Amino acid sequence: MLFLEKVPDLSSFDLQIYKYVSENIDKIIYMRIRDLAEATHTSTASILRFTKKFDCSGFSEFKVKLQLYAAEKALEVVDDVDEMSYIDFLTRAMQPSYKQKIQRAVELLANKELVVFLGSGSSEIMAQYGSLYFSNLFTLALRIEDPSNYPIEFLSQKFSEQICIIALSVSGETQEVTNYLKHLNTSHCKVISITNSENSTIAKLSDLNIPYYINRETIKKDREHPDKTIELTSQLPAVYTIEAIAKAVRNSLVAEKN
Repeated sequence: MLFLEKVPDLSSFDLQIYKYVSENIDKIIYMRIRDLAEATHTSTASILRFTKKFDCSGFSEFKVKLQLYAAEKALEVVDDVDEMSYIDFLTRAMQPSYKQKIQRAVELLANKELVVFLGSGSSEIMAQYGSLYFSNLFTLALRIEDPSNYPIEFLSQKFSEQICIIALSVSGETQEVTNYLKHLNTSHCKVISITNSENSTIAKLSDLNIPYYINRETIKKDREHPDKTIELTSQLPAVYTIEAIAKAVRNSLVAEKN
């Protein structure tokens, strides 16, 4: 809550002050204590009690901490949507080399009874989308929410031979997905990965990697976690690739029956 990691015990008066403060941070740092009391229809004593609940000795310290908090939460500028990067990807997706990879995916998925999608963060949403799209078009597909709780190495050889894993990761280095795929060394599952680069750990752990090479975009999570970033890279190439594979498999099955 504000600059506190914990949630203090706030009275109805405190909540009234808190609501005003959270909505007017830029103004508060220039106000006097009596100005805030007047704005919140409380008293200076109420303001002092409020600031002490936020581990401050007084209103002056509260304003300093509030100013630092506001600076840390300042929005980082992000790039506008780059339509040309999408056009570049779609152009490459029409090339024979890309279509060959889609065809190779069709071959790996042939006669599989189950497709399992893996992903984390925004790629987890893509995994959910992929499982629904595949299930609608040709076979049962599931998304694994927590790879660490699904030790697939305990599956029988006969069953694992009927499974194809599709791993999704922009960086190709997602730890949860990497650890899961490493458990497949002794299994007989086939692995297809869709990543931004073929020079990644997940790509190298796969039977087939389909890289899409689009400009990556990340922002820092916050100043308290300078080593952590938020992935903003577009998932359009992943969506396109998922749909291209599913439709190619469906058409292959239809052609076999005709």
